[in-house]
Amino acid sequence: MLRAFVNAFKIPDLRKKLLFTLGILAVYRLGAWIPVPGVDVDILRVATGGGQAGALVGIINVFAGGALQQMAIFALGIMPYITASIIMQLLAVVIPKLETLQREGEQGRKKITQYTRYVTVGLALMQSTALVSLARNGVAFDANVMPGAGTGTILIAVITLTAGTSLIMWLGELITARGVGNGMSLLIYVSIISQFPSQLRIVQVEASGGVAGGWGLVAGVLLMGMVLTVAVVFIEMGQRRIPVQYARRQVGRRSYGGQSTYIPLKVNQSGVIPVIFASSLMYLPGLAASVSGSQAFVNWTDQYLVQADNPVFISVFAALTIFFAYFYSAITFNPVEVADNMKRYGGFIPGIRPGRQTAEYLDKVLTRITLPGSIYLATVAVIPFILLAVFNIGAFPLGGVSLLIMVGVALQTMQQIESQLMQRNYEGFLR
Repeated sequence: MLRAFVNAFKIPDLRKKLLFTLGILAVYRLGAWIPVPGVDVDILRVATGGGQAGALVGIINVFAGGALQQMAIFALGIMPYITASIIMQLLAVVIPKLETLQREGEQGRKKITQYTRYVTVGLALMQSTALVSLARNGVAFDANVMPGAGTGTILIAVITLTAGTSLIMWLGELITARGVGNGMSLLIYVSIISQFPSQLRIVQVEASGGVAGGWGLVAGVLLMGMVLTVAVVFIEMGQRRIPVQYARRQVGRRSYGGQSTYIPLKVNQSGVIPVIFASSLMYLPGLAASVSGSQAFVNWTDQYLVQADNPVFISVFAALTIFFAYFYSAITFNPVEVADNMKRYGGFIPGIRPGRQTAEYLDKVLTRITLPGSIYLATVAVIPFILLAVFNIGAFPLGGVSLLIMVGVALQTMQQIESQLMQRNYEGFLR
């Protein structure tokens, strides 16, 4: 693997992409430490980040790479973009115009991407307003971290947070276009990795009761994380290969087709998207309760939909993960379209008639293979919450959403680098 890294930097084009990606990631991490105008840093350091929105702050803070806890200009992280993507994909199912754009190829995708940007800015504006309100009222950080903030200061803070989210979105698109890997995924990956040392420190301190020690539990967490990582890699690489045979065609003196190939259907067809979708939706009740002003609503959400160790929270989170696994698989893989394309080019599945029966067969296989994939996603996602309830620890760094994203993004990026290495006759990472 070390030789593969050296080979990657030997290729000028690939080296330029890697250095560009690392530079953008450095800029992103820098923005996680620059505070928003009007925030008292001394009060922020003392504030615990608990309050009625403590769990809300914790969930968003992981995806923001600690920027929310620092009340930095990148405090909202990539969450508004994720939520906007969810909204656009849901709307594409019910709005014919968006569905038509999805089928128009590259131009249609560009148009949908533009709409997603607009929705992201709108959501960032709303979420930044709510965050500034919570920070000023002492709800988000157990203290008023913006003392004496007037209307002008609040307006500047809201604009800064919104502009920070827009900048993150632009940085992610730059990585996708000119760097290596998916930009948005890499930004989330770096955010999670940056929180790993501090979360291990939380485990060590809580295990030792605030004194020196507690390394036994840290070692246990690391060992369990390694076992889960191996299991996640094993399932992420698993796939069902459906054989496809193409009939031989004679056009003039040339012969076309006649070869065999396959359609790879992954066990986890939807990747980490369902868990991210479920996480995005789970923090909405807490946010709505914090700004509603209804104490009864706040108490209900705090009891059932905010506390991660509550059985209701765990059950709802698992159910949402399973639902989005089926939903995302359904909108990303269209059996009818695949069957029509196969029939158009003379392809068929052995033993299955082309056309409608092929589409029904593909839909049946996809439905069956999504069940274990969705259960696997839900199981890995709720493991940290179960450990919170059983062992009463405040953090589990190698589990749930964090582990799925880290493994998924790492595999995706390594495969992209490997494909470029193999094109130049270099040995890749995964060999």
